[in-house]
Amino acid sequence: MKDGELDSVDRSILYYLQQDARRTSSSDIAEKLGLSSSTVRTRLNKLEESGIIRGYHIDIDYDLAGYPLYTKIICTAPVTERDSLANRAREVNGVTAVREIMTGKRNVYVNAIGKTHDDLNRIAEDLDGIGLDIVDEQIIRDEYVCPYHGFLDGAEEVDDGTASDE
Repeated sequence: MKDGELDSVDRSILYYLQQDARRTSSSDIAEKLGLSSSTVRTRLNKLEESGIIRGYHIDIDYDLAGYPLYTKIICTAPVTERDSLANRAREVNGVTAVREIMTGKRNVYVNAIGKTHDDLNRIAEDLDGIGLDIVDEQIIRDEYVCPYHGFLDGAEEVDDGTASDE
């Protein structure tokens, strides 16, 4: 498998895993695609070995877990230091995700959680301390993750768990 060369089976496997990787077995995917479980497992192994599947991540409702404040902190980093500063930001207690942006001054986005505003202030101070210049902070009400529908060819019917009344 060369970089970026996914066939329709690989793309379908990724689509179904994005829906709910924890509760989706290779047998489930095989049944939906009309393939054997061993074929799907082999494909999954290749997707993992190639780095296309980087991991299986948990989706946490931080509010229910006792962290009611969820914020996006938008920062500026010198381009030559962006990568190292973004990696250092991942080590700040309370940070849950970091994105490097390729264009513009707002080039590092940090997601963070806290129980109190003091927690968020400490996180901002820590980010400032490592050399990130904070340009904006946004309190997030909620975030929804969904599978990328582009992995499907369009010819395939997808059971996404929603029913329509026709």
